[in-house]
Amino acid sequence: MQDKQVMRMPDQAAALDRIEKLAREGKIDRRQFIQSFVAAGLGAAAVGQVAFNATKAHAAPKRGGTFRVAMDDSNTTDNLDPGTTESQHMIQMNHAIRSYLTEINEDNVVGPDAAASWEASPDAAQWTFKLKKGIEFHNGKSFTAQDAMDSLNYHRGDTKSAAKPLLESVTDIKTDGDDTIVVTLGSGSADFPYVLTDYHLVMMPSDGEGNVDFKSGIGTGAYAIKSHNPGVESLLERHPNYWKEGRGWFDGVQILGVNDPNARQTAIKTGDVDAATEPDLKTIHLLGRDPNLVVVEVPSGAHVTIPMFVDQAPFDNKDLRLALKYGINREEILKKITLGHGTIGNDHPIGPTLPYWADLEQRKYDPDKAKHHLKKAGMEGIKLDLSTADAAFPGAVDMVILYKEHLAPAGIDLTVVREANDGYWSNVWLNKPFVVVGWGARPTPDVMFSLAYAKGAAWNESHYAGERFNELLVQARAELDDAKRTEMYREMQQIMRDDGGTIVPFFRNRVYVHKKSVMHGDKLTGNWTLDGGRAYERWWFA
Repeated sequence: MQDKQVMRMPDQAAALDRIEKLAREGKIDRRQFIQSFVAAGLGAAAVGQVAFNATKAHAAPKRGGTFRVAMDDSNTTDNLDPGTTESQHMIQMNHAIRSYLTEINEDNVVGPDAAASWEASPDAAQWTFKLKKGIEFHNGKSFTAQDAMDSLNYHRGDTKSAAKPLLESVTDIKTDGDDTIVVTLGSGSADFPYVLTDYHLVMMPSDGEGNVDFKSGIGTGAYAIKSHNPGVESLLERHPNYWKEGRGWFDGVQILGVNDPNARQTAIKTGDVDAATEPDLKTIHLLGRDPNLVVVEVPSGAHVTIPMFVDQAPFDNKDLRLALKYGINREEILKKITLGHGTIGNDHPIGPTLPYWADLEQRKYDPDKAKHHLKKAGMEGIKLDLSTADAAFPGAVDMVILYKEHLAPAGIDLTVVREANDGYWSNVWLNKPFVVVGWGARPTPDVMFSLAYAKGAAWNESHYAGERFNELLVQARAELDDAKRTEMYREMQQIMRDDGGTIVPFFRNRVYVHKKSVMHGDKLTGNWTLDGGRAYERWWFA
């Protein structure tokens, strides 16, 4: 795939390497890190292309201790069914207690997990996965090709799984002995190993008759469930026969549901937890000054959306949608809500850190254009309700309050509807026509588009069903010529920007905090918080 990172001259590349080395060795803090970028002529925007991590050189990993995490987005409606996983708490749980065939590794590319290797037919329509030997479930059962086949089939056919569209092109899955599965697609998919990293597609124990056990939470991950109280606390203990060499260093894990950012911040400052997700960005600099804490920032394709049901009035009117897109001041939102910890969005979900990002003309805040499209729609003075809660992402309510101010000059009267955090994903998202959503990063455009923009997808939050867009989605998936694929994805991003029903204000850097006694490698995965949800198996205590 083509490298879509910021292009740098050789002297700038050398400066970048030097700055990153100083940060890794703990010789500069985050403020000095940013100042060094600017001084080197790289620009503040380039900061988002690398992770800042002030952890000093660390000793070799060792086993022991209980890793305690204050987790945002925990809900009493959380459950162990991977097909319905929605919250951050359960995404993290899936990675701690279960395995996948493939994973996004520390270099942010696909690598092996339960699958040792894979190969594709020349047209990428058939994929053969060789499974690692010696993998064992928490209950002692050996992991076989039957388990892998039935785990994937759980998301196919008559199912309510949100991952169903990701496997829509699969026509057959069969085993070839105990350690091989062969997946046949209706058309080629160059990204199929990436698809299998989706957090729903976990490996579960099969009963040998096509059914899988998800209710017990038994998996092949580094940790087994000791107790699980949805929305409150999950206690995990190390799987004694964990199969992955050099992983799973903690004796146990405690994931605490702490939805209030101030409470998470207090917990990490007082030492009640070892790591905390989603700190309050307004006070993150204070945490950075604490000699006992490390603030980690990783660039990511995670983003915020404001989808509207395009098959329901008034959002079925394209001019109204354009008015709402021109009526948002992305620069101000980025500055005041993320405090610069992100990049501006352009009404499509593919960010500049992702492959195939298209550098389209950036849509600017323009109340006059918003007025023009509103008048064209015949909806001057329209009143709209926008549902939000900080469960979507910390600062979501404040963002909508700002958006209300932005829309006023265009003649749009926006009511900020504050929803309950608990149950936001089950009661508001996908149920109400105009809401705020926080998305994690997906590794390729095909995964993101298939999951949330394809016609009929369970998580198609805007109900968009553009014919040309869906034609390109199928064609791009099977296109092995990278140049042609790039042009297809560019057109799809353009369609989303100009015709789609989703506003994308910004992309978020992954920001979280851990105690200085918590160690990890120099490279961190950015698709999800806490090292792509892999902190539980990759990290250790000093």
